[in-house]
Amino acid sequence: MKDSIIILCGGGPAPGMNTVVCSVAKTFLSNGYRVIGLHGGYSGLFSSNPRTEDIDFFKADAYFNRGGSYLEMSRFKPTDKDFEENFNLELFKSNNIKLLVTVGGDDTASTANRIAKFLEARKYPIANIHVPKTIDNDLPLPDNTPTFGFNSAKNEGAHLARTIYEDARTSGNWLLISAMGRSAGHLALGIGEATHCPMTIIPEMFGNTRISVDKIIRLTISAIVKRKILGINYGTVVVAEGVFHDLDAEDIKATGVHMTYDEHGHPELGKISKAVLFNELLEKEFKRLGMKIKTRPVEIGYDVRCQDPIAFDLSYCSRLAMGAYELFTKGETGCMVFVDAYGTAKPLYLKDLQNAEGKIPPRRVDISGGIAQNYYNHICHYITEADYEAARKYLANPQEYDFRKILEW
Repeated sequence: MKDSIIILCGGGPAPGMNTVVCSVAKTFLSNGYRVIGLHGGYSGLFSSNPRTEDIDFFKADAYFNRGGSYLEMSRFKPTDKDFEENFNLELFKSNNIKLLVTVGGDDTASTANRIAKFLEARKYPIANIHVPKTIDNDLPLPDNTPTFGFNSAKNEGAHLARTIYEDARTSGNWLLISAMGRSAGHLALGIGEATHCPMTIIPEMFGNTRISVDKIIRLTISAIVKRKILGINYGTVVVAEGVFHDLDAEDIKATGVHMTYDEHGHPELGKISKAVLFNELLEKEFKRLGMKIKTRPVEIGYDVRCQDPIAFDLSYCSRLAMGAYELFTKGETGCMVFVDAYGTAKPLYLKDLQNAEGKIPPRRVDISGGIAQNYYNHICHYITEADYEAARKYLANPQEYDFRKILEW
């Protein structure tokens, strides 16, 4: 029986999923392996009746440059009981599978780490290599290397945000954009930087102070008033969804915004548009201040996950796939494939990346680094001490809207 490999995709989609899977398939097929695709993410590994199909050259060639994921994805997380009772070892034995390739973000990588430990403890002769994916760009790769999918999502997000900015300029309004990124603000910052947005709000900005609704609103008004001083009556504000997820539940309740709550009394933010929430909060403050500003909410998220990958990700994902083969032939396992700027594949061992709970922690924006600081120092618009006198035309207490004082920078 031919040696085989099996591939699964976990989490949510990102541009380049098919490029990785199909490039892995092409690479291993050309070296004499059978390639099996597993539908349903990790759920298939813990099912007695997994849905699989062989991936041949023609299938791989037809899908490698398309958006979405040919292999159905899943956010399934196996329990300890699943590992003890439901791991489908027979799937590997009956198909002579030598390698498990997992494709996904931090949650998928964390589960891959658990599987690596499980296979090692049981002495099963199955290698496993993880390919880092996420539009959030929050996996800890060296040298600020992006995760695949990020640049394609940023490209489309910036395309949408440029159009939104033009609408704001044309109509003399402000448009509020919420961008995906629950754990980190890379995508929001990338969109804000690429479109010269006058204010981008991300969780990492609040390293010296607690995130609050009040501070989010004051940062936004700071940008709006600064532009008024400059004679500019339009603009956009980009906010990372993670800003709202990091708010205290009581802080959200105190706003009076209508929301549903879970059994623990926490607001169910995953069910609502963060842009709509942001807009509603801001309109209440405008009314309190007597400011006549027209705002509109726009959500950027699901519309950038399944687009066709741009050339950067087509090349990058192909290199990651070939890198997985190179690492496998060298006997590497329990690792994440990393490809440096020269195209050389290197292993990042999952056990070295894990935290005390065995999970792979997200990579957050380096707020003190050049990318963030140059944007906030040179592109953003906000009130400083030099603006206090001019700002009093709109605000009784402009010092409370001073960007650096709000953030304690």
